[in-house]
Amino acid sequence: MQTLKVLSLLLSYPEAEALAALDEMAMVVEQENLLSDDHKKSVLALIDSYRGVDLLDSQEAYVALFDRGRFLSLHIFEHVHGESRDRGQAMVNLLQMYEAHGFEMSTHELPDYIPLFLEFLSQQEPAEAVQLLRDSMPVLSLLGARLTERGSVFSAIFDALSGFAGEPDALDEIRRQAATEGEDQTLVNMDEIWEEEAVSFMGAEDVCKSQAASVIPITITPREQFKAAQNRSL
Repeated sequence: MQTLKVLSLLLSYPEAEALAALDEMAMVVEQENLLSDDHKKSVLALIDSYRGVDLLDSQEAYVALFDRGRFLSLHIFEHVHGESRDRGQAMVNLLQMYEAHGFEMSTHELPDYIPLFLEFLSQQEPAEAVQLLRDSMPVLSLLGARLTERGSVFSAIFDALSGFAGEPDALDEIRRQAATEGEDQTLVNMDEIWEEEAVSFMGAEDVCKSQAASVIPITITPREQFKAAQNRSL
C-alpha cells in the first residue's frame, strides 16, 4: 500500500528530497489505483500544488498551518489525551507495537506523529493496516474537517484515508464541532499551557517506567469521547 507512503510524505514537513519525487508520488497513486476517482483527483491536485513553489515558501506555509496551534496538531494522542499522563502510556504502547512489527523509527518524531504512523501502515498487510487506520479515524476525521473549514488542500489526505478505512459513526458530530469551535487559542493561552504541561509530563515519565513488557493493543479515542465513556462508567 505505497499510496499510504505517498500520503505520509505529503503530510510531512516539506523537504527538497520529497519535492523532487513529486512525479514518482503521482505515479504511485495512479498505478496502485487504491483511491476513488474523487480522492485521487484531490491528492494529485495536492501534489501539483507543490510544483513551481519555492521550498522555503512551502515550509513556511506548512509551519503556519500545523505547528502554531493544537487544533491541527499532527500527533494523534494530542487529540486523545492532551498532555495528561495517559499520553505517556499510550506512546509506550504504540512504540511497542512498532517494535513488534519490526518497524524501526528513523526520525526523531514521537511515535504518534501521523506521517510516521502512515509510513508504518504502508508496510503492513492491507487488512491490518485498514483496521489500525479505522481505529484512528475519529481523530483523523476531526483533523480533516478542520482543514476543510480552513479551505486547505491538505484535507485531501484525510478524505483519502476515509476512503481506505470508512468514516466514523460520529462524523456529523465531528463536522459540527469543526464548524463551531472557533479559533485555536493555543498561542493566546501559551502561559497556561506551559504551566499545565510542566505538571503533566512529570507524571507521564513514571507511567512509562512502570510499563509491562507485553504489547498492548492500541485504542485511539478523541478526548471528548474518552471523557464521555468515563462518565458513563461511573
